[in-house]
Amino acid sequence: MRDLVAALGTLLAGSAPSPDPAPASVPAAPAPPLAAQAHRAELTRATRLVWGLDAPIAVLAAQVHQESGWNPRAVSPVGAQGMAQFMPATARWICGLPGADLPPGCDTTNPTWALRAMARYDRWLWERLPDNGNACDRWWATLRSYNGGLGHWQKEAALAQPSRDRTSIDAQCGKASRNIKHCPENIGYPHRILLTLQPRYAGWGPGVKCG
Repeated sequence: MRDLVAALGTLLAGSAPSPDPAPASVPAAPAPPLAAQAHRAELTRATRLVWGLDAPIAVLAAQVHQESGWNPRAVSPVGAQGMAQFMPATARWICGLPGADLPPGCDTTNPTWALRAMARYDRWLWERLPDNGNACDRWWATLRSYNGGLGHWQKEAALAQPSRDRTSIDAQCGKASRNIKHCPENIGYPHRILLTLQPRYAGWGPGVKCG
């Protein structure tokens, strides 16, 4: 009898459900580079000056990271200059914007000028892009426009109508006035900033949630 009870106990123990495995941990995003820390306070001031106290600091920090790696004297092969990588003609245009409130000199290598001009230009683009109720889509369009021109994006958005989401508009890249060879870079630009780099700056301030 004792043997039967022991066997039954063993059978029941073997049929008990095993505990659920612990969820896999999500790797923490790398810390911002040391070069970024020297400009954190200035970026925060510049962004809040243009966007207010709830400024998307993490987004703009990631954008600087992508543009220049926080190098004030960066120069691209096509002549874009400084931390925000403005072409000289674009820099002159921004300096002439009414209410731009930029440091004097229009100096793209001046970090204070570059960070404030980038925040101002992002805001200028943001205000000219449609709001479909999705902040990520609007930032995606803002960054694509910063990288490759507002006019190109607007023509692609017109082709995507009546759809207004970023996936539908991205699918029209190269079908309007933009050369299709530039599409991988232009679409990859917001993807890297919002999805790859932004988490590194989450501790700096507000950002935008993208799925």
